[in-house]
Amino acid sequence: MFDPKPVLKNLPNLPGVYRMINAQDEVIYVGKARDLKKRVSSYFQKNLPSARTRLMVSNIARIETTVTRSEAEALLLENNLIKGFMPRYNVLFRDDKSYPYIALTGDAFPRLAFHRGAQRKGNSYFGPFPNAVAVRESIQLLQKVFRLRTCENTVFANRSRPCLLHQIERCTAPCVGFITEDDYRRDVMHASLFLQGKEQQVMDELGDKMNEAAEQMEYELAAVYRDRIQSLRQVQAKQFVSDFNVSDADVIACAELQGQWCVNLVMIRGGHHLGDKSFFPKNADGADLETTMEAFLEQHYMAGAIPPLLIVGAALETAAMEEVFSEHVGRKVKINTNPIGDKRVWLKMAQTNAELALSQRVAQQANQQARLIALREALDLPEGTERIECFDISHTMGEATVASCVVFDKGNMQNSEYRRYNITGITPGDDYAAMRDALTRRYRKVAVGEGKRPDLVFIDGGKGQLGVAVEVMNEVGLLDIQLVGIAKGEERKPGLEQMFFPEREEPVGLKKDHPGLHLLQQIRDEAHRFAITGHRAKRGKARMHSSLEDISGIGAKRRKSLLTRFGGLDGVKNASVDEIAQVDGISHALAQKIYEELH
Repeated sequence: MFDPKPVLKNLPNLPGVYRMINAQDEVIYVGKARDLKKRVSSYFQKNLPSARTRLMVSNIARIETTVTRSEAEALLLENNLIKGFMPRYNVLFRDDKSYPYIALTGDAFPRLAFHRGAQRKGNSYFGPFPNAVAVRESIQLLQKVFRLRTCENTVFANRSRPCLLHQIERCTAPCVGFITEDDYRRDVMHASLFLQGKEQQVMDELGDKMNEAAEQMEYELAAVYRDRIQSLRQVQAKQFVSDFNVSDADVIACAELQGQWCVNLVMIRGGHHLGDKSFFPKNADGADLETTMEAFLEQHYMAGAIPPLLIVGAALETAAMEEVFSEHVGRKVKINTNPIGDKRVWLKMAQTNAELALSQRVAQQANQQARLIALREALDLPEGTERIECFDISHTMGEATVASCVVFDKGNMQNSEYRRYNITGITPGDDYAAMRDALTRRYRKVAVGEGKRPDLVFIDGGKGQLGVAVEVMNEVGLLDIQLVGIAKGEERKPGLEQMFFPEREEPVGLKKDHPGLHLLQQIRDEAHRFAITGHRAKRGKARMHSSLEDISGIGAKRRKSLLTRFGGLDGVKNASVDEIAQVDGISHALAQKIYEELH
């Protein structure tokens, strides 16, 4: 039994971070404090109000603390430790650093592009956006209004005539000189101002250009400017948030239902409402509103961009967070926990979004649980059957064989646990050998304690594939995992699937409207989709590799020069020997060799 008195006696009345550690030497909770002595002592009062906290305290074997210079510094250290230890009693949000942006490249004729990941110097980035759909819709709008190019540089450098986007008035065709660099730069500047929320400045400049063109009787050009102004006015009327005194802000609300929490984030950038995104934390059962919201703010914003205003639907102590966030981005960040007027209306909208997303998630989980129960009953499976894995094989005439494994657990598909297996060293087209290879590689590890043990394994195939699975499980010593083969029915139509069991002679079929069949189809279809996407990627890579990389004398530098000069592999294939020989580093003899290898 842990005795806290010696620890509490020596704790200072200073800011810092504390770590609760269990008997297995695992960090089970990380917290920060303005006063370590007061905060840690509060966990050992006689009447703790929270059952969650009481359970956590009952597992404490020792406590470690780190003193910091300020509460703000404690917040930073706490966030780093939570990411490192992922403690079971901390509310955890997925670390999503892959928000999409719109990029304007630093080329002579800048390119409009969708961007994720690290940002490069010389390019301009606008965002982040809540999802990819919002980015693509904005890019389509910018194409329509400002007609900027979106093509890759290799394509742009090798165009001899305008592409389809120019013909449908979505690009001014700078690739073939249909617009001057100065005029194109002006369009880029207008697009940049629009993305910053300065539509009125853009419309004023376009209005001046329209009047100037009309005075010079260039009526077609004047009509182009007129159409741009009208498009911008429509967008402004539809999306502009006129009641915010800053053009960039996030509105964050939180809802709880049946022990689950949802945080909804509404993004406003450049004065436009870009959309919202919902987050569902782990380890939040028994948490309260303030704990959940504080965990979201710290974990989410220490990992990404922070707008100047955060409107938050919870009464939090914000001074330390404002200090850390402001230092993180190099400008003032304000956290408003008591909005009034129109900002309160926006917070109410975010609250409604959170409640709706949470109710949909709970309903979906209930539906999935009902399907799982129905499947258990129909197939006479044990009540404890929760984790289901499914395997599928994909190839084209034996080429680029890939096996997939998808996982259903905790009432949903677990994407992070999916795995693909590249199959080599077998007779092309031998699905039995491919299945044997994938199953052996996966369950040999499970048998020695690496990875989670499934309760049920679906094999996409009939008796033959199922027989291979039984042999593999016998070989690795996993005899207690239920195996089921799923065979397509007559004419391979959905709803006519048959299930084969090792211990049963006759297959089992379910009615088309059976909930258990719907779950089985969902898992099987996901395995098929995952296998096909992996197979296509492998096949495409193999074909690309065999074309240039296997030609002796063609290294990375020459290959890049060829692809850049001709705009891709097809361009190289269509080039003559003399054209290939014009590329730097390619002799006439090597050009002849390349031509012969590709034809």
